Amino acid sequence: MTGRAGLAGGERHRFEDLRHLLAAATPRRSGDELAGIAAGSDAERVAARRVLAELPLKAFLSESVVPYEADEVTRLILDTHDAMAFAAVSHMTVGDFRDWLLSHEADAAALAALAPGLTPEMVAAVSKLMRNQDLIAVARKCRVVTAFRNTIGLEGRLASRLQPNHPADDARGIAVSVLDGLLHGSGDAVIGINPATDSVRNAVELLRMLDALRERYGIPTQTCVLTHVTNAIRAIELGAPVDLVFQSVAGTEGANRGFGVDLATLREAREAALSLGRGTAGDNVMYFETGQGSALSAEAHHGVDQQTLECRAYAVARAFRPLLVNTVVGFIGPEYLYDGKQIARAGLEDHCCGKLLGLPMGVDACYTNHAEADGDDMDALMVLLGAAGVNFLIAVPGADDIMLNYQSLSFHDILALRSMLGLRPAPEFEAWLERMEMLGADGRMRPPLPQSPQAARLLAMAQDREEGG
Repeated sequence: MTGRAGLAGGERHRFEDLRHLLAAATPRRSGDELAGIAAGSDAERVAARRVLAELPLKAFLSESVVPYEADEVTRLILDTHDAMAFAAVSHMTVGDFRDWLLSHEADAAALAALAPGLTPEMVAAVSKLMRNQDLIAVARKCRVVTAFRNTIGLEGRLASRLQPNHPADDARGIAVSVLDGLLHGSGDAVIGINPATDSVRNAVELLRMLDALRERYGIPTQTCVLTHVTNAIRAIELGAPVDLVFQSVAGTEGANRGFGVDLATLREAREAALSLGRGTAGDNVMYFETGQGSALSAEAHHGVDQQTLECRAYAVARAFRPLLVNTVVGFIGPEYLYDGKQIARAGLEDHCCGKLLGLPMGVDACYTNHAEADGDDMDALMVLLGAAGVNFLIAVPGADDIMLNYQSLSFHDILALRSMLGLRPAPEFEAWLERMEMLGADGRMRPPLPQSPQAARLLAMAQDREEGG
């Protein structure tokens, strides 16, 4: 597609190429304005959406937003495209595709079969034509189930990542946060630490601490230290108990180089983790995090809007069959998503687009302290994501991460959302909570009274950690 024009408000707008069209059609956000690629007016944005709605989906297979010869992510997208899966919608325009996604014919089975035939640019394009309620309705129909020691993504379930970060990686401080989360029913997606000191030795020590706690009390979950993928490979070589390999990924080869990673390194890491055979319910061993704006901050965006590049990051994740993928939606800052409205829109886009591409999507509903957002905005986004069928959310003690210095959700928020929407933890984790007498027959977490059996068990766990350092 080159040189297409559209009308809106009596004005005629010309879009030079696919990059320009996608950027102009994107809902307003500060990152695209910072990059100088956003629509110059609401009229231009409407005109771009009209042109985009008439664009055949096949056009995305003949024109790349990032050159094939210069970018391994583009090559991955096009070389692995499933033409047979795409055939079901290959005759459609982007507007037709939106209408079909909202129809009854686009059920969970149809969407799962279609996922390998969709490119990131296709799902980014169709999301730009959707209202927030459309994003929720489509994502809710997508069901992506993964497993390691428990099963994530089943209908009627909401998992959570228990994030017990500590500014000094103090073992006792981390253990207290873990216990706090478990008492509130959090941790079924993963107990995952962002280390304050990113060294192999520190990662190995934290991994051994988490694994000893998990194993002693038979907790059917997975643990992860979110260290760099090369550190995880080295930790595996040293015999560390690695469940999941973590890595932040982006939508261009250059942005991934900024993270110190490429596709070959990710393949090596996945094979190393699989060789350990630690999963009992499944073999999904990778955990990826993404976020709109990462390619722009790395100066590797190629003039492409940040939401389209975010979807391209999902192509990287999809290639490695991850257990978990989450967008840390407001973490990069207001330079990319200015306020609560932009953060909420991005969170719904990311979740829906990731699900359409076949990914087990979660969201860190979060913001930095200098953004025009607050806890009420995150409450609203949390409920919207719950209605959209999000696989998991991230929770930290008191909703305040004292190591990364940003605001997220709390363990109490996960309990509240499950109660409001009738959602339950992952089945294996739920059974463990019942065995520990932490979850009642009514499906509610029991308060940890001093005389209760579960309190005694968990207090013993805390004392073990304190005595063992």
